[in-house]
Amino acid sequence: MRYLLIICLMLFPSTASGFNWSDTPKEKKLLYVNAAGLAVITGWGIVNWDYFSTAPSAKNEGWFAGHTKEGGADKLGHFYASYALSHFLGHTFETWGYSQKQGLKLGALSSFTIMNWMELGDSFSDYGFSYEDFVMNALGCATAYLIGTRPELDKKIDFRIEYRPRFDTADVFTDYERQKFLVALKLDGFDQVTHPLLKYLELHVGYYARGFSSKGTPKRTLYAGIGINLSRILNKFSLNRLSTLAEFVQVPYTYKAFETDR
Repeated sequence: MRYLLIICLMLFPSTASGFNWSDTPKEKKLLYVNAAGLAVITGWGIVNWDYFSTAPSAKNEGWFAGHTKEGGADKLGHFYASYALSHFLGHTFETWGYSQKQGLKLGALSSFTIMNWMELGDSFSDYGFSYEDFVMNALGCATAYLIGTRPELDKKIDFRIEYRPRFDTADVFTDYERQKFLVALKLDGFDQVTHPLLKYLELHVGYYARGFSSKGTPKRTLYAGIGINLSRILNKFSLNRLSTLAEFVQVPYTYKAFETDR
């Protein structure tokens, strides 16, 4: 996830004199956004990640085993980044005139292209190509399309990240020591749940790793929990943007977790 901030740069159209972005056909906008994203990643990779400094190579990074670099948290980072970017781009494309389904399909395809262009660039550096990252990118994009185009699933399931900053690192996107990844099952999405208070609750299943990239004993933690549906509460107050954000970001201290370590 070290690259999310860079990817977002491509979403802001050019304001150069003589260029009218609002009058540009949506098909060209789509092309420009993808081309800009690939160009930014390539340039940044050459300058900062030593792209094209080595012959292409691939590495077996493992999945969630105890000997891996991040205990598997980085794999969930790839899944979440691809999932969130698919939704973000899909919504952007929808505002340009595409239907919701078309926008999300193009968003998922664009996210897949962008994320795996970076993975391809990694193959020409010391990072090396990771098929695990490639698979998780693909799963994230496919899941975004599957859920986003099925309202009956979208109202029940959220994939979220929780982050508690420590303000001693500039790269928050790869600060896996402070991140948690989870899927939330929202009770208000089920017709069988009729009690008004129960509709404000949700069930969580999550995972995080600690001690892999910092001093300490490596620990992988799987947890289940029960939380408060903040998205529903915010929506009641017509805070629609915050309500949508709460579908992707888990606010700390709004749930009770029951954990098991490995």
